[in-house]
Amino acid sequence: MNSKSPIGVFDSGLGGISVLHTMHSLLPNENLIYFGDSKYNPYGTKTKEEITKRCVAICDELISHDVKAIVIACNTATSACVKLLREKYDVDIIGMEPALKVACDRGEHQRIAVWATQLTLSEKKFANLMNRFKDEHHIIKVPCPELVRMVEDNKLDDACLVESCLKEYLAASDYKNLDSIVLGCTHFPFYTKYLEKLCPNVHIIEGSVGTTLHTKDLLEQKGLLNTSCEEGQITWMNTMDSKIELSKCLFKKLEVEL
Repeated sequence: MNSKSPIGVFDSGLGGISVLHTMHSLLPNENLIYFGDSKYNPYGTKTKEEITKRCVAICDELISHDVKAIVIACNTATSACVKLLREKYDVDIIGMEPALKVACDRGEHQRIAVWATQLTLSEKKFANLMNRFKDEHHIIKVPCPELVRMVEDNKLDDACLVESCLKEYLAASDYKNLDSIVLGCTHFPFYTKYLEKLCPNVHIIEGSVGTTLHTKDLLEQKGLLNTSCEEGQITWMNTMDSKIELSKCLFKKLEVEL
């Protein structure tokens, strides 16, 4: 392992491509491996044991490619087993959690909806996070399973379908009285442009920048940051070969939109 070794990034499917895009943008010299577990998607409806089994298998595969760090680009997987993975592997394991603190730091008595999978919202890890802020802020939990499915099924360009679904979740969030929506699933940043149109007065928050900067800090501390002048390469892997081209298209979609 050295500074030119890749960073492994994985998700239950294609959502983590939003994190991959941020990492490539902010750390352009880093080589990246993206592993999507589309064959076993979604994770949000599975047990912790099932998710943990999949995450161990994926991490074993990434370790075999000599990665220098692993980013769990999935809030659900982080909630389920980040502690176990950190105990099992010698490389840094970087997880994700809903960026609730960012939303609360915007001011006093914030009104916030957290959109995520049912498992993320029901896990102790999120309950502990929410308990830090719930006395000073009004926080609504909104499970949004269909938003995962539409990304995986390549439905993002079906504006009528997407907007109809988003309007249901916005109504459940009482969005006209919100300050922020926290996108607590890596599939959800693909809907940012739609949300900015549907609720322009609500601040949309996601956690990929914070995760990327934390990864950079850890690599710097170990002397593993790639300081090469060459642009890093992205290697695509998926448990369904048919999803590789869609993965690349979603990445390019973010290149255009952001």
